[in-house]
Amino acid sequence: MHFLPENIDNYVVEHSQQEPKILQELSKETWQKVLNPRMLSGAFQGRILSMISKLIQPKNILEIGTYTGYSALSLVEGMHIEGKLFTIDKNEELETLQNKYFEKSGYRNKIHQFVGNAKEIIPKIDEKFDLVFIDADKSNYINYFHLIINKMNPGGIILSDNVLWSGKVVEKLDPKDKDTKVLLEYNKLLNEDARIETVLLPIRDGLTISRVK
Repeated sequence: MHFLPENIDNYVVEHSQQEPKILQELSKETWQKVLNPRMLSGAFQGRILSMISKLIQPKNILEIGTYTGYSALSLVEGMHIEGKLFTIDKNEELETLQNKYFEKSGYRNKIHQFVGNAKEIIPKIDEKFDLVFIDADKSNYINYFHLIINKMNPGGIILSDNVLWSGKVVEKLDPKDKDTKVLLEYNKLLNEDARIETVLLPIRDGLTISRVK
């Protein structure tokens, strides 16, 4: 969902850096071959992720929710030369497509893939992180936050995607809508937790930037 008028949104996209060719190819193949291609980060958000990463130059990145690898390849663009990206997804059927583009990117040896339950995998990764991108099942956002907050380096950045949830966060809550309920609690947590400072950006479906103090 876009929260800007379409003509303004189009102008913003047209006057922002264009995505690299490899990501154009990945996007096209995702739309051709994968279910729910709207889960893809997309060109504009990918450039935002790339820019944030380039500003931070993180040594260790954690991504919760790989999908087809688009956001991972956007994030590694700014990674420190000695950096590593750890990415987790529960869908093993996407590994082949992920690997195809990780190999083409030249970052293959810096990307560590995990398939399975992120709540079980994260505690087993013995690293401190400079940048974390959360873009997985919304019902577990709070659980993911509690798992990563003590694994963050001071000054580290946590990015949380889809935090406006197509505007449902400001609508009357359906008691059966667990995802929206959790996102409401999650957004409140990010705004009130004294360990971080947070800005929620109305970019596409909402992107929160939280800086660890």
